Amino acid sequence: MQALPFEHAIEAIVKRDSRFHPAAYIFLKEALDHTLKSVMESNQGRARHVSGSELLTGFRELALQQFGPMASTLLSEWGLHSCSDVGDMVFLLIEEQVFGKQDSDTKEDFANVYSFEHAFVVPFLPQSSCHLLPRS
Repeated sequence: MQALPFEHAIEAIVKRDSRFHPAAYIFLKEALDHTLKSVMESNQGRARHVSGSELLTGFRELALQQFGPMASTLLSEWGLHSCSDVGDMVFLLIEEQVFGKQDSDTKEDFANVYSFEHAFVVPFLPQSSCHLLPRS
């Protein structure tokens, strides 16, 4: 079966599983591209397969870079609340033959890699004023 163009694949996925907004899939592809670029830079210009945790690291980096303090709100509006949600999207894209996978890749690779709250909310919380007080 020949892979569909990316936009058609998203439409097909959303028709059968509407948990995630189409924009979330577009961002996930951008995050994969971002992650692959980082891997190539650290791998003497050679591409290689990325793990679930590597993709999630790139996903977090790109979300914070592009959306800053609005990342948590935007991801939530897109239906993304955890790393497992990102994994579900990855495997939906694999089913549509848009993303590839190795036999060792599983949805569990995306489980509990980090907390969305810790990744996308905590960095933007005001710092406690306690650390500003002089120590006695």
